[in-house]
Amino acid sequence: MLDRIQILLVDDEPRVLRGLHRQLVMSDEWEILAAESGPEALAILADHPCDVLVTDIRMPGMDGEALLREVRERYPQTIRLALSGQTDKEMALRAVGLAHQFLAKPCEPETLKSTLTQAVALRRVLNSPKLKQLVSKLKTLPSPPHLFNQLIQEIQSPQASVKKIGQIIAQDIGMTAKMLQLVNSAFFGLRRHISDPTQAVMLLGLDTIKALTLSVHIFSQFGSSQLGGVSLTQLQEHSLAVAMLAKRIAEVEQVPQQFIDHTFTAGLLHDVGQLILATNLPDEYNEVLNLVYTQNLDLLEAERQVFTATHPEVGAYLLGIWGLPNPVVEALAFHHNPLQNLNKQFSPLTVVHIADVLTCEARPCLDWGLLPQIDTGYLTELNCLQRLPLWRELSQKVLQEEDK
Repeated sequence: MLDRIQILLVDDEPRVLRGLHRQLVMSDEWEILAAESGPEALAILADHPCDVLVTDIRMPGMDGEALLREVRERYPQTIRLALSGQTDKEMALRAVGLAHQFLAKPCEPETLKSTLTQAVALRRVLNSPKLKQLVSKLKTLPSPPHLFNQLIQEIQSPQASVKKIGQIIAQDIGMTAKMLQLVNSAFFGLRRHISDPTQAVMLLGLDTIKALTLSVHIFSQFGSSQLGGVSLTQLQEHSLAVAMLAKRIAEVEQVPQQFIDHTFTAGLLHDVGQLILATNLPDEYNEVLNLVYTQNLDLLEAERQVFTATHPEVGAYLLGIWGLPNPVVEALAFHHNPLQNLNKQFSPLTVVHIADVLTCEARPCLDWGLLPQIDTGYLTELNCLQRLPLWRELSQKVLQEEDK
């Protein structure tokens, strides 16, 4: 049985603190701690490391931004949530790289509870303390220089177009993940999850995108085109191909638009865990690929030998603590082993699993040893194995169109 979840609430107003405390004390699984200032919070953490920090942004003395920065450096494994009112928008934007999620203040009880429940459930997804610390400290995910430069040029143009900016971001793993983290924060007051990066840009607006990109620097670019033995350009190309094919399969299956949006985003981000591992731990990832080549190991088996975790687990953990929609997180976590997921329904996971395998079959450009295989047992359980020939035919058409 897991230990009780330690949650630290920080707010300089005792009345607000008591209100937050009342919202959460009903759960026997949570132990609630409280502090009325940043220094008091740090003193508590020094003696009592916590799983989750929930802090107000606007506080006298050490404000929420400074506290988040200290916690990020000293206790990177702690999940950091920030509370911010609309009047604190400028201050909140400065803290974008420091908090995993933003919540609107005042915060609805159910919103706070559901956010905390989802965040702490991710402890079970990733068991490596080292990787939890690495992932929790990430501020940005690197992008290819050509896309990064296109984005900067478009933002700085006198005729800057939100539509064009959205199209650029939708081609990139790192920028899409960061944009969806922001737009899905309760701080922006949206009543549904957004998983379309182009729509996310439209909702945030040009001024906010400019501030985030040019002042806060939420995006970054690759320092090298190859790290950890992985061609980052090929990883981007593969991810985009999977996203496009997944979207087409979903459209053919005539599912709702939100399902299609979730599927495209999950396809684009399905290997974000590899991007994290290869760019942050390149020597260890070289070791992974060496095991794949020399011992003919499956990629996930080699990753587990080196990291005690796999890239689907790393990617799902990041997007989960960033607050992306559950169907997207689920698709990342199980895209190689969909039968392990408890949800046995046709879902974005189903489509991303199919699109990933079919893309690897048609374009084995990523030299990572054994190709992934279709899980026919999973498709049989979902009663959709008979659709596989149609999807395979569709994949050939889609990939041929992209090659033209």
